[in-house]
Amino acid sequence: MKVFNLRCGAGHDFEGWFASEEDFLSQQQGGLLSCPECGDMQVEKMLSAPHINLGHGKAQPSAGQPTEQQQRRRVVQAMYERMVQHVIEHTEDVGDAFPEQARKMHYGELDEAPIRGQASPEETEALREEGIDVVSLPIPKVSQGKLQ
Repeated sequence: MKVFNLRCGAGHDFEGWFASEEDFLSQQQGGLLSCPECGDMQVEKMLSAPHINLGHGKAQPSAGQPTEQQQRRRVVQAMYERMVQHVIEHTEDVGDAFPEQARKMHYGELDEAPIRGQASPEETEALREEGIDVVSLPIPKVSQGKLQ
């Protein structure tokens, strides 16, 4: 596992964990990396000193450095934001008409198509009771302006 110090185009520093240097380059060139703070896709690897674990106990984070749990949370957040971005890029936003459009597709009144939109918890439950598969997908605030 390789841990790289990364920086986005907006100047946010964070760490990324990769299987290898090639894995990092593949993800970078494929546009799969984004800043966990602002979502910027221009991510560069910074110079860093290698970490060698000599087995002398658990390393403590330096002052101002994120803990391992915080780093993991950031990685998970970045992965979630990439998934949300993928959904947004590959679906049509039908807004408040979502329940109506989903029903029309389910009953064959409209051709099926990948859609997204808004539905109240009651509307979502009613759709599910009719046998219409829907998934609630909270969109991070940082992503809302950038992705839609």
